[in-house]
Amino acid sequence: MKVPIAAGATALILSVIWLSEVAAQETGTVRGAASHNTAIWLDTALHWTVRGIEMVGIAAVVIGAIAASTVFLFRAAREGPSKGIYQQLRASLGRSILLGLEFLVAADIINTVAIDPTLESVAVLAAVVAVRTFLSIALEVEIEGKWPWRKNGE
Repeated sequence: MKVPIAAGATALILSVIWLSEVAAQETGTVRGAASHNTAIWLDTALHWTVRGIEMVGIAAVVIGAIAASTVFLFRAAREGPSKGIYQQLRASLGRSILLGLEFLVAADIINTVAIDPTLESVAVLAAVVAVRTFLSIALEVEIEGKWPWRKNGE
């Protein structure tokens, strides 16, 4: 499974922002009204960014499933049902699910690091990432017919 570089960089930037916020709270740094408004604006922007990324992930799965099903139906009607057409449907569906999962993991990382940084949310994120990693590996094995770490000749 490939981890998007942008998601990793975003998580790093947001963790630095979060750590500075925690440090300011622990040292009792008093914020002004402008700083408080900035924090509210940033929290709102991050919330909607996460929701947008989640919507893109859901759309990737739904649009991919509709497109794969449409192609399957047209090919089956034109050429007749065959194992090759069915295998192509499964591969297309798997690819759209993998793409959607990548976006959903990125949204979960941003949500955990920047919006709700508690130990409970980190534990939930770890469980979600573990399940999604297992699903990604299983889907890749289904699509490619080999383990992701195996070379083409093996």
